[in-house]
Amino acid sequence: MKLEFQSAPRPADLDLSQWMDWTWQLRASLKTKADFASYFELSSEETHAFEKGSEIFNVRATPYYASLASQKAAQDPIRRILMPHEKELFDPSQSQLDPLGERKASNHPTSRIVHRYSDRVLFLITDICSVYCRYCTRKHFTGSDQAFVKKNEYEDALAYIKKTTGIREVILSGGDPLTVSDGQLERVLHDLRSIDHVEIIRIGSRMPVVAPMRMTDDLVRIIKKHKPVFLMTHFNHPRELTQEAVEALDRVVDNGIPVMNQMVLLNGVNNHAAIVQALSRRLLFLRVKPYYMFQCDPSIGTDYLRTTIEDSLEIQKELWGHLSGLAMPNLSVDIPNGGGKVYYSPQFETEVSAQGRKFTGWDGVQAEYINPDPTSIIKPLDYELYLDEWNHLRASKNQLNRE
Repeated sequence: MKLEFQSAPRPADLDLSQWMDWTWQLRASLKTKADFASYFELSSEETHAFEKGSEIFNVRATPYYASLASQKAAQDPIRRILMPHEKELFDPSQSQLDPLGERKASNHPTSRIVHRYSDRVLFLITDICSVYCRYCTRKHFTGSDQAFVKKNEYEDALAYIKKTTGIREVILSGGDPLTVSDGQLERVLHDLRSIDHVEIIRIGSRMPVVAPMRMTDDLVRIIKKHKPVFLMTHFNHPRELTQEAVEALDRVVDNGIPVMNQMVLLNGVNNHAAIVQALSRRLLFLRVKPYYMFQCDPSIGTDYLRTTIEDSLEIQKELWGHLSGLAMPNLSVDIPNGGGKVYYSPQFETEVSAQGRKFTGWDGVQAEYINPDPTSIIKPLDYELYLDEWNHLRASKNQLNRE
């Protein structure tokens, strides 16, 4: 079948040039009950959430993204992502302000740096998002309306990255780093590129999803200038892949910027194999690698959006063998309290011994993999050429824990 992508429905009384101005999208964002009521028929559960505004996480959506959701169906998948619900007020058995343990002293050397893994850090350059997703995992930080990191916090972050020479990768996050101006982003990229040991920069952003008009020619030129930079998008549903999003992604990829997607499995949004495959195939067609399929973190107010791990595993197993490996995202769970990522794959092993392992494949084929003689295993002749850099990288996080 030929894949087709529809344009987002623009209000008839709105000029196209205004609609396609990303700064207008941010300025005109829906923030109040009245704003949302002008777009949607609010359910009683949604109305109750708005009335308890001080008790729930920030609410905001661009007009563009709001246009993708059903005006009437409260259970519409995209509407569940952007619209507050009274269930956010419930206090389930597991509800954490900081489920990834980012504020732990061992992971948090400066106010804007999270250093959880040896070779990479998160650099939180803003706490602003253009849409506050109801499943947000960083509610302890996001939404305080500080558009760009303060001067002293910025300098502290850069100083930490410079002195920690085992860092190979910096991930710009927040908030959404693409909500800052072109000039601010270029400054960050330039400063990071001046640090010799920083090899890779990632930009994690929902802007290609919620305001794809942000991906202007000027922005793409800035990102390309500071290569290698990877753009990490967050598409969760195939309906988010509009014609506007397609054109934005084409502009990025055509300029040699790799794009990878991180989706979150969400209850009533995308927790079905048919939806995951539809999203993954379309992304791959657009030259975007489906990278992660995250289990939703148990952050405050998200219990109604979380799936069970068993549900997620069933989706993954149903996809296995039917969906190209290129289109298959990695199923991953972040261990609560900052335990780090763990990965899941379908269990096909049926027996393990010193001699080998027996399997039953996804389509029922049974076979055994027999190990070679373990005494024949040798190390590569030239591994010592790379040993120093490997040991230096591994020691990077240990350095933080010692200080």
